[in-house]
Amino acid sequence: MADDRVKGPAAYFPSIEKKYGRPIAEWQRLVRERLPAKHMELVSVLKTEHGMGHGHANAIVAHVLAERRE
Repeated sequence: MADDRVKGPAAYFPSIEKKYGRPIAEWQRLVRERLPAKHMELVSVLKTEHGMGHGHANAIVAHVLAERRE
């Protein structure tokens, strides 16, 4: 039996969309626009400019940065 649950940072995406009312693609675009900033700088932007919690901001940033390494 396969485990089809989403794992890693993407597991937070449904709750992020629900809580902040914007699609994940929009949050990812905001992060990409600020590259090549460092991970914690990007997290800080989401927290201070958009009122996002640390865990949610970290999940989005981690996902975007992981895509760039693939």
